[in-house]
Amino acid sequence: MSGLKNQLVARALEEGFSKVGVCRPDAVPEAAARLRAFLAEGRHGQMAWMEEREGWRGNPAALWPEARSVVMLAEAYTPEVDPMAGLAQPDRGVISVYAQGKDYHDLLKRRLKRLGRWMIEAGGGEIKVFVDTAPVMEKPLAQAAGLGWQGKHTNLLGRDLGNWVFLGAIFTTLDLTPDAAEVSHCGSCTACLDICPTRAFPAPYQLDARRCISYLTIEHKGPVDLELRGLLGNRIYGCDDCLAVCPWNKFAVAAREVGYQPRLGLPELAELAALDDAGFRARFAGSPIKRIGRDRFVRNVLYAIGNSGHAALIPAVTARLDDADPVVAEAAAWAIGRISQLQDEGIGTGGESC
Repeated sequence: MSGLKNQLVARALEEGFSKVGVCRPDAVPEAAARLRAFLAEGRHGQMAWMEEREGWRGNPAALWPEARSVVMLAEAYTPEVDPMAGLAQPDRGVISVYAQGKDYHDLLKRRLKRLGRWMIEAGGGEIKVFVDTAPVMEKPLAQAAGLGWQGKHTNLLGRDLGNWVFLGAIFTTLDLTPDAAEVSHCGSCTACLDICPTRAFPAPYQLDARRCISYLTIEHKGPVDLELRGLLGNRIYGCDDCLAVCPWNKFAVAAREVGYQPRLGLPELAELAALDDAGFRARFAGSPIKRIGRDRFVRNVLYAIGNSGHAALIPAVTARLDDADPVVAEAAAWAIGRISQLQDEGIGTGGESC
């Protein structure tokens, strides 16, 4: 089906995807053992869903036994400005680039379904599309399909992509010609490992999610460990540090989807701390941020306010001391203590916030 494969690649690029490749469902036999070791170490933290669906996640061929090929697609969301610039504005919250625009799940799945319908019309067969929420090991499959490789930060990157990409998968009963797998081109570079504020990488190509800021601000329920709170800085949803410093980003392709354009910017922490549930839902409608809920988000905001050292933000924190959510109330008390500590150390400011 080389003719259909060539048409598929052309069609995918027309749809707005940055790169497309094909592999077999059984192309990542090493994935099961890696996942098993990751889970055995407890590095998944509270993400119990990884353990519950380990069988499917570790063996893509078991997810849909009838599938003969997996079409892996990358879609760029490359930022136009330095995503780390906001870290120098401690009275404002830094939100991960991928969450700055519309929810990528909706945008990417819509495009995948259009491409999948075209595949059925052009070649027949059946398809299933997956975007992040299913037990699919997208990154190993993407490497097997030649899109790029999993870097030392465990994210996918490519010599012609950079690492600002979303991944989608189309499983199909069509027998498509597979592409050659990619190999690592990280060399001796350790930029992504060295910059991690919480030292979340025990070794190259390994991640301990329990120390990752993206995990802590998005997936982790309840209070964040005291030893880690001060390292969060003003990151209130996700973290881009390890992505932003990758040297391969000088070859990153530009984002084509207008829905990924940033619309949240660097919001003021005082304003975000005042959000109730209705205000939170209205503020982040259509954003992936909405799924973590108001309480976890405001918890993150209060940690950021504490780390700012800005005494002018204390009134915004005081209003949350009696919050109905005990985790939020505890975060408020911690923030006040943290500001006082930083003031004593001469790190914060007693004046007006910027």
